[in-house]
Amino acid sequence: MFEEPPFPFAAIAATFFAAGIVKGVTGMGLPTMAMGILGALISPLAAASLLLVPSFVTNVWQLLAGPGFSPLLRRLGPMMLAVVAGTLAGSSWLAGGDARFTTAALGCALVVYAGYTLLARQLRIPARWERWLSPAVGAATGLVAGGTGVFVIPAVPYLQALGLEKDELIQALGLSFTVSTIALAAGLGAHGSLRLDNLALSAFAVLPALGGMWAGQVLRGRIGPVAFRRGFLACLLALGAEMALRQVF
Repeated sequence: MFEEPPFPFAAIAATFFAAGIVKGVTGMGLPTMAMGILGALISPLAAASLLLVPSFVTNVWQLLAGPGFSPLLRRLGPMMLAVVAGTLAGSSWLAGGDARFTTAALGCALVVYAGYTLLARQLRIPARWERWLSPAVGAATGLVAGGTGVFVIPAVPYLQALGLEKDELIQALGLSFTVSTIALAAGLGAHGSLRLDNLALSAFAVLPALGGMWAGQVLRGRIGPVAFRRGFLACLLALGAEMALRQVF
């Protein structure tokens, strides 16, 4: 699946260490950062395969550290079911091997996410809208995740708009990312696009990701999270734009 010459271990370690730092400082961004860097170097399908194990481990950690799993699951259950359905449907695009299309789609997803997060005002979703809006957002998130390997659009802005407490929001993000990761693995596996050697490399990436998270947590007290987050999003926007435009020109 990887291009020749083989993708070096050092580049994988550096990518996931950097992505772990982002997650350690901001509480999110590891899958998006990793897909952004790796997607610019190798095919999005290969990048998504590398992402699976470190994303699963770090997001389960984030999910289990929250205050109340059962109430959150009851509230967001319909959204999570729709995420699974959308991801399974969308994974055929990523597994199809059309690197030009998936790279452009990944770049557009990064631009939309970074641009929205940098410029948009915080929304508030009325509770009465959740019953019908949650499944729609979940399905859209799943389609984007299945096609690009990026789990954040539109799930992250939607969850941020529900008025959850800080710890609840972090746990909700962990739940959404965990479900998306499992569904993506299932979708790629169903299309025969997962290989044991890729999963071994993905498992290898867990250690630098956790090391980066630890370093990010240390840096959190020394670097303003808001300034760091803005810089990260600006870099992500530029990277996404380059990936999308590369496929046009």
